[in-house]
Amino acid sequence: MKTTEESVVSAMDGDNTEIFPYLPYILQDFWEIGTSPEEVITLIEKHIKNPSELHVLDLGCGKGAVSIRLSERFGCKCFGIDAIKEFIEEAGTKAKEYHVDALCLFKAGDIRDEIKTLEQFDVIISGAVGPVFGNHGETLITLQPHLKENGYVIIDDGYLEDDSDFEYPRAVRRKDLFTQIASANMMLVDEIMQTDEDDKSGEYDKQLEFVKKRCYELISKYPEKKYLFEGYINSQKQEYENLEQNLILSILMITNK
Repeated sequence: MKTTEESVVSAMDGDNTEIFPYLPYILQDFWEIGTSPEEVITLIEKHIKNPSELHVLDLGCGKGAVSIRLSERFGCKCFGIDAIKEFIEEAGTKAKEYHVDALCLFKAGDIRDEIKTLEQFDVIISGAVGPVFGNHGETLITLQPHLKENGYVIIDDGYLEDDSDFEYPRAVRRKDLFTQIASANMMLVDEIMQTDEDDKSGEYDKQLEFVKKRCYELISKYPEKKYLFEGYINSQKQEYENLEQNLILSILMITNK
């Protein structure tokens, strides 16, 4: 099993665990890391009655953007877990800023360990955390005991079209994705695909510039680790290219059959 550091760095599209302690600095300009709160809100508004009564689990919550926005919009309770304690500290600050600190609870920890002790939730969000629990089927099987009978799992991930000749070890083809969902005796309720190429390209360029700026600052401070920060820049650049050109970005809403 991967270490916590390996899992986090992989989820952040890095390939060297030495970068782990520097991630809070590199990503200081980001609040929304990964999943779009607006799209999660759209799915919940469309499919769930009385969203104010929801108890939401946000796995790999980052700086709490999804949980905070959900609580702000619906008045629901959210519990977020992330392995980077600095992110959790910022999530707590943001919750107070948005006046939802009475509704949002955040905890630093490895979601693979924390999930074992948790109760059941109405909605479980796995937002761009990668295959922490295994493939999609294995992830859903792990989450099912913590999902209420009529609850929903929302997964943010990328996949390949069935006819794609691009090879990407972290993504499955669409048909295999649905096979994995079915293997957990679950089914797709809805899907939001990000398809606006112009918007994606502009946003990715902006995000990459933030990463480069902070990495260059770290190179100035730690010149002996230039290889590490340049490597992270390159891995981010490659990942943004994959997201823009090769992967279908999708937020899936899944429930039990």
